[in-house]
Amino acid sequence: MENGRDENAARILLQHVLETNYSGLMMRMHEPITEADLNRFEQFVNEHAKGKPVQYLIGYEEFYGRKFQVDESVLIPRPETEELILGTLDRIKRIFGQNKEINLVDIGTGSGAIAITMKLELPTAKVSATDISQDALNTAKRNANELQAKIDFRLGDLTNPIQNEKWDVVLSNPPYIAFDEAVDMSEVVLKHEPHTALFAEENGLILYRKLAENLPNLLNKPALIGLEIGYTQGEAVANFFKNSFPQAKIEIVKDINKKNRMIFCEIDV
Repeated sequence: MENGRDENAARILLQHVLETNYSGLMMRMHEPITEADLNRFEQFVNEHAKGKPVQYLIGYEEFYGRKFQVDESVLIPRPETEELILGTLDRIKRIFGQNKEINLVDIGTGSGAIAITMKLELPTAKVSATDISQDALNTAKRNANELQAKIDFRLGDLTNPIQNEKWDVVLSNPPYIAFDEAVDMSEVVLKHEPHTALFAEENGLILYRKLAENLPNLLNKPALIGLEIGYTQGEAVANFFKNSFPQAKIEIVKDINKKNRMIFCEIDV
Protein backbone atom coordinates (compact mmCIF):
# COMPACT_ATOMS: atom_id res chain seq x y z
CA MET A 1 0.00 0.00 0.00
CA GLU A 2 1.16 3.57 -0.62
CA ASN A 3 3.10 4.98 2.36
CA GLY A 4 3.93 1.40 3.38
CA ARG A 5 0.79 1.03 5.49
CA ASP A 6 -1.44 -1.95 6.22
CA GLU A 7 -3.13 -3.02 2.99
CA ASN A 8 -6.24 -4.08 4.96
CA ALA A 9 -6.49 -0.75 6.77
CA ALA A 10 -9.24 0.80 4.66
CA ARG A 11 -11.52 -2.21 5.08
CA ILE A 12 -10.91 -2.46 8.84
CA LEU A 13 -11.49 1.26 9.33
CA LEU A 14 -14.67 1.25 7.25
CA GLN A 15 -15.99 -1.75 9.20
CA HIS A 16 -15.31 0.19 12.40
CA VAL A 17 -17.04 3.36 11.16
CA LEU A 18 -20.09 1.40 9.97
CA GLU A 19 -20.07 -0.81 13.08
CA THR A 20 -20.12 -4.02 11.07
CA ASN A 21 -17.96 -7.05 10.29
CA TYR A 22 -16.44 -8.20 7.01
CA SER A 23 -19.60 -10.03 5.88
CA GLY A 24 -21.77 -7.06 6.79
CA LEU A 25 -19.49 -4.73 4.87
CA MET A 26 -19.70 -6.89 1.76
CA MET A 27 -23.50 -6.85 1.97
CA ARG A 28 -23.54 -3.05 2.22
CA MET A 29 -21.05 -2.33 -0.55
CA HIS A 30 -23.70 -0.83 -2.84
CA GLU A 31 -25.46 1.20 -0.15
CA PRO A 32 -24.74 4.93 0.14
CA ILE A 33 -22.57 6.09 3.06
CA THR A 34 -23.63 9.10 5.10
CA GLU A 35 -21.56 12.25 4.94
CA ALA A 36 -20.75 11.99 8.64
CA ASP A 37 -19.48 8.40 8.26
CA LEU A 38 -17.51 9.34 5.15
CA ASN A 39 -15.84 12.25 6.94
CA ARG A 40 -14.96 10.03 9.90
CA PHE A 41 -13.58 7.34 7.59
CA GLU A 42 -11.46 9.85 5.69
CA GLN A 43 -10.09 11.25 8.95
CA PHE A 44 -9.06 7.75 10.06
CA VAL A 45 -7.43 7.03 6.69
CA ASN A 46 -5.45 10.27 6.86
CA GLU A 47 -4.25 9.51 10.39
CA HIS A 48 -3.20 6.02 9.35
CA ALA A 49 -1.39 7.41 6.29
CA LYS A 50 0.60 9.60 8.69
CA GLY A 51 1.66 6.50 10.60
CA LYS A 52 -0.85 5.81 13.37
CA PRO A 53 -1.57 2.06 13.61
CA VAL A 54 -5.08 0.96 12.74
CA GLN A 55 -5.44 -0.74 16.12
CA TYR A 56 -4.86 2.54 17.98
CA LEU A 57 -7.34 4.30 15.72
CA ILE A 58 -10.15 1.81 16.32
CA GLY A 59 -9.06 1.15 19.91
CA TYR A 60 -8.70 -2.61 19.91
CA GLU A 61 -6.95 -5.67 18.50
CA GLU A 62 -8.17 -9.24 18.38
CA PHE A 63 -6.10 -11.80 20.24
CA TYR A 64 -6.99 -15.47 20.68
CA GLY A 65 -10.52 -14.78 19.46
CA ARG A 66 -11.17 -11.90 21.86
CA LYS A 67 -11.08 -8.12 21.57
CA PHE A 68 -8.47 -6.32 23.66
CA GLN A 69 -8.53 -2.56 24.09
CA VAL A 70 -5.23 -0.96 23.08
CA ASP A 71 -3.84 2.54 23.18
CA GLU A 72 -0.37 4.04 23.03
CA SER A 73 0.39 2.90 26.60
CA VAL A 74 0.72 -0.71 25.42
CA LEU A 75 2.10 -2.78 22.56
CA ILE A 76 -0.40 -4.08 20.04
CA PRO A 77 -0.74 -7.86 20.64
CA ARG A 78 0.87 -9.91 17.86
CA PRO A 79 -0.30 -13.21 16.36
CA GLU A 80 3.04 -14.82 17.32
CA THR A 81 2.14 -14.41 20.98
CA GLU A 82 -0.93 -16.60 20.45
CA GLU A 83 1.56 -19.39 19.77
CA LEU A 84 3.09 -18.83 23.21
CA ILE A 85 -0.40 -19.33 24.68
CA LEU A 86 -0.92 -22.57 22.71
CA GLY A 87 2.48 -23.95 23.69
CA THR A 88 1.90 -23.08 27.33
CA LEU A 89 -1.56 -24.67 27.49
CA ASP A 90 -0.23 -27.91 25.99
CA ARG A 91 2.60 -28.09 28.49
CA ILE A 92 0.44 -27.19 31.49
CA LYS A 93 -1.91 -30.07 30.67
CA ARG A 94 1.01 -32.48 30.44
CA ILE A 95 2.93 -31.23 33.49
CA PHE A 96 0.13 -30.45 35.94
CA GLY A 97 -2.85 -32.40 34.62
CA GLN A 98 -6.33 -31.01 34.09
CA ASN A 99 -7.45 -29.94 37.55
CA LYS A 100 -4.47 -28.59 39.49
CA GLU A 101 -4.99 -25.03 40.74
CA ILE A 102 -1.83 -23.50 39.32
CA ASN A 103 -0.33 -20.19 40.41
CA LEU A 104 0.57 -18.31 37.21
CA VAL A 105 2.12 -14.91 36.58
CA ASP A 106 2.58 -12.86 33.41
CA ILE A 107 5.56 -10.52 33.80
CA GLY A 108 5.31 -7.31 31.76
CA THR A 109 1.66 -7.80 30.88
CA GLY A 110 1.05 -4.69 28.73
CA SER A 111 -2.54 -4.93 27.47
CA GLY A 112 -3.07 -8.01 29.62
CA ALA A 113 -3.46 -10.25 26.58
CA ILE A 114 -1.41 -13.17 27.94
CA ALA A 115 -2.66 -13.09 31.54
CA ILE A 116 -6.33 -12.61 30.64
CA THR A 117 -6.26 -15.28 27.94
CA MET A 118 -4.65 -17.77 30.33
CA LYS A 119 -7.27 -17.07 33.00
CA LEU A 120 -10.13 -17.48 30.53
CA GLU A 121 -8.65 -20.68 29.10
CA LEU A 122 -7.81 -22.06 32.58
CA PRO A 123 -10.54 -20.72 34.90
CA THR A 124 -9.21 -22.62 37.95
CA ALA A 125 -5.76 -20.96 37.69
CA LYS A 126 -4.81 -18.17 40.04
CA VAL A 127 -3.41 -15.53 37.66
CA SER A 128 -1.33 -12.45 38.46
CA ALA A 129 0.11 -9.88 36.06
CA THR A 130 2.81 -7.27 36.50
CA ASP A 131 4.03 -4.24 34.62
CA ILE A 132 6.44 -1.39 35.27
CA SER A 133 3.96 1.05 33.68
CA GLN A 134 0.88 2.19 35.61
CA ASP A 135 -0.70 3.33 32.34
CA ALA A 136 -0.28 -0.15 30.89
CA LEU A 137 -1.79 -1.71 34.00
CA ASN A 138 -4.77 0.63 33.70
CA THR A 139 -5.34 -0.59 30.14
CA ALA A 140 -4.93 -4.22 31.23
CA LYS A 141 -7.43 -3.72 34.07
CA ARG A 142 -10.00 -2.35 31.62
CA ASN A 143 -9.52 -5.42 29.44
CA ALA A 144 -9.86 -7.76 32.42
CA ASN A 145 -13.09 -6.04 33.46
CA GLU A 146 -14.47 -6.11 29.92
CA LEU A 147 -13.62 -9.79 29.44
CA GLN A 148 -14.60 -10.75 33.00
CA ALA A 149 -11.25 -12.21 33.99
CA LYS A 150 -10.16 -12.08 37.62
CA ILE A 151 -6.51 -11.03 37.60
CA ASP A 152 -4.28 -9.81 40.44
CA PHE A 153 -2.47 -6.81 38.88
CA ARG A 154 0.79 -5.60 40.43
CA LEU A 155 2.96 -2.59 39.62
CA GLY A 156 6.72 -3.11 39.51
CA ASP A 157 9.81 -4.21 37.64
CA LEU A 158 10.30 -7.85 36.61
CA THR A 159 10.19 -10.14 39.66
CA ASN A 160 10.03 -7.40 42.31
CA PRO A 161 6.22 -7.59 42.70
CA ILE A 162 6.15 -11.40 43.00
CA GLN A 163 8.90 -12.01 45.55
CA ASN A 164 6.73 -13.26 48.39
CA GLU A 165 5.13 -16.25 46.67
CA LYS A 166 6.01 -19.44 44.83
CA TRP A 167 4.85 -19.88 41.25
CA ASP A 168 3.96 -22.84 39.07
CA VAL A 169 4.00 -21.03 35.72
CA VAL A 170 5.85 -17.85 34.74
CA LEU A 171 5.18 -16.28 31.35
CA SER A 172 6.67 -13.17 29.78
CA ASN A 173 6.92 -11.34 26.48
CA PRO A 174 9.44 -8.72 27.58
CA PRO A 175 11.07 -5.93 25.57
CA TYR A 176 13.74 -7.69 23.50
CA ILE A 177 14.78 -5.41 20.63
CA ALA A 178 18.36 -4.07 20.69
CA PHE A 179 18.58 -0.28 20.43
CA ASP A 180 20.69 -0.45 17.27
CA GLU A 181 17.92 -2.41 15.52
CA ALA A 182 15.67 0.66 15.51
CA VAL A 183 17.03 1.78 12.12
CA ASP A 184 15.44 -1.27 10.48
CA MET A 185 12.04 -0.91 12.14
CA SER A 186 8.77 0.45 10.78
CA GLU A 187 8.17 4.12 11.57
CA VAL A 188 4.60 3.15 12.50
CA VAL A 189 5.98 1.09 15.38
CA LEU A 190 8.71 3.54 16.36
CA LYS A 191 6.48 6.61 16.45
CA HIS A 192 3.51 5.13 18.25
CA GLU A 193 4.21 1.98 20.27
CA PRO A 194 5.83 2.47 23.71
CA HIS A 195 9.62 2.21 23.50
CA THR A 196 9.84 0.88 27.06
CA ALA A 197 7.92 -2.18 25.83
CA LEU A 198 10.10 -2.61 22.73
CA PHE A 199 13.76 -2.00 23.54
CA ALA A 200 16.18 -3.50 26.05
CA GLU A 201 19.87 -3.16 26.87
CA GLU A 202 22.58 -5.81 26.37
CA ASN A 203 21.50 -6.32 22.74
CA GLY A 204 17.93 -6.89 23.87
CA LEU A 205 18.89 -9.64 26.35
CA ILE A 206 19.07 -7.93 29.74
CA LEU A 207 15.57 -8.84 30.92
CA TYR A 208 15.99 -12.52 30.05
CA ARG A 209 19.27 -12.58 31.95
CA LYS A 210 17.65 -10.99 35.00
CA LEU A 211 14.66 -13.33 34.86
CA ALA A 212 16.96 -16.36 34.68
CA GLU A 213 18.90 -15.06 37.68
CA ASN A 214 15.86 -14.16 39.78
CA LEU A 215 13.40 -17.00 39.14
CA PRO A 216 15.11 -20.04 40.74
CA ASN A 217 14.00 -19.11 44.28
CA LEU A 218 10.46 -18.20 43.22
CA LEU A 219 9.29 -21.45 41.64
CA ASN A 220 7.49 -24.51 42.90
CA LYS A 221 8.44 -27.95 41.60
CA PRO A 222 7.44 -28.85 39.00
CA ALA A 223 7.32 -25.49 37.22
CA LEU A 224 7.11 -24.06 33.72
CA ILE A 225 8.63 -20.88 32.27
CA GLY A 226 7.46 -19.67 28.85
CA LEU A 227 9.02 -16.69 27.07
CA GLU A 228 8.64 -14.98 23.73
CA ILE A 229 12.00 -14.07 22.18
CA GLY A 230 13.48 -12.29 19.20
CA TYR A 231 14.19 -14.77 16.40
CA THR A 232 17.99 -14.39 16.73
CA GLN A 233 18.04 -14.78 20.52
CA GLY A 234 17.25 -18.46 21.01
CA GLU A 235 20.67 -19.80 21.96
CA ALA A 236 21.58 -16.83 24.16
CA VAL A 237 18.34 -16.95 26.13
CA ALA A 238 18.44 -20.74 26.39
CA ASN A 239 21.95 -20.50 27.85
CA PHE A 240 20.79 -18.09 30.57
CA PHE A 241 18.22 -20.63 31.71
CA LYS A 242 20.58 -23.60 31.35
CA ASN A 243 22.92 -21.83 33.77
CA SER A 244 20.13 -21.16 36.27
CA PHE A 245 18.31 -24.48 35.85
CA PRO A 246 20.95 -27.04 34.82
CA GLN A 247 18.56 -30.01 35.22
CA ALA A 248 15.65 -28.41 33.33
CA LYS A 249 14.28 -29.37 29.95
CA ILE A 250 14.78 -26.29 27.76
CA GLU A 251 13.28 -25.96 24.30
CA ILE A 252 13.69 -23.32 21.61
CA VAL A 253 10.43 -23.39 19.66
CA LYS A 254 9.77 -21.95 16.20
CA ASP A 255 6.68 -19.97 15.24
CA ILE A 256 4.46 -20.60 12.22
CA ASN A 257 6.97 -18.68 10.07
CA LYS A 258 9.77 -21.11 11.09
CA LYS A 259 11.56 -18.48 13.17
CA ASN A 260 12.78 -19.11 16.71
CA ARG A 261 10.11 -17.37 18.79
CA MET A 262 9.68 -19.09 22.16
CA ILE A 263 11.70 -20.62 24.98
CA PHE A 264 10.07 -23.14 27.29
CA CYS A 265 11.84 -24.23 30.45
CA GLU A 266 10.37 -27.23 32.32
CA ILE A 267 11.79 -27.62 35.80
CA ASP A 268 11.91 -30.99 37.62
CA VAL A 269 9.24 -32.53 35.46
